[in-house]
Amino acid sequence: MRRLAVAALSLSVIAGGAAPARERRPLAPNPSAFIAAEIAFSRLAQEKGQWTAFRETAAPEATMFVPQRVKARDWLKSQKDPAEAVKWQPHAVYVSCDGNAGVTTGAWQKGPANGYFTTVWLRDPRKGKLAWTLDHGDALATPREAPDFIAAKQAVCGSRPAAPVEAGGEGDDRAVGLSPDQTLSWTSTVSADQSRRVTIRLWDGKEMATVIDDRVAAPKQP
Repeated sequence: MRRLAVAALSLSVIAGGAAPARERRPLAPNPSAFIAAEIAFSRLAQEKGQWTAFRETAAPEATMFVPQRVKARDWLKSQKDPAEAVKWQPHAVYVSCDGNAGVTTGAWQKGPANGYFTTVWLRDPRKGKLAWTLDHGDALATPREAPDFIAAKQAVCGSRPAAPVEAGGEGDDRAVGLSPDQTLSWTSTVSADQSRRVTIRLWDGKEMATVIDDRVAAPKQP
């Protein structure tokens, strides 16, 4: 689980509580709204506590992995904030054509530990607010190098591709999510040994191309 849980982004993105203001704007041309939401999420963890930040930013249906899949709001109810909150920074963002769903991925740090994360965000169609609906990650032996600029990629518009159907293995816990316009998808699979795979795909005009393919090994047995 990520954060067991930037390279410099212009301060104008995050200064003065910019994330909520950006969330109210149309998101189709604005991948930076998802970046700002992730930065605000990380900042909230430092200001109010790690699990408090997770609780306050989670969508009602949000899931996370501990390492089994859990409903985030239920699991987080009993979690106390650690004395030191994990820190994290987005390195890239992938956004659906309509701007109502996005995925951020990047690096986290806690003490001497380092790792990566991937977060799926959805926009509330009534309130315009962004909330995370899937969060995961893992530790890394070598930290991810921060990029000079946060990469951003948006799905091609003008098509509504059929959602890919994949068969899971016996005993797998598998879930597939789609943006409202079906141009961004996320598939998460937890195997019987608690290993995990999270795959993000983006419509490129011809196919749902894989842009993130995270694989987490099974926990070591004591």
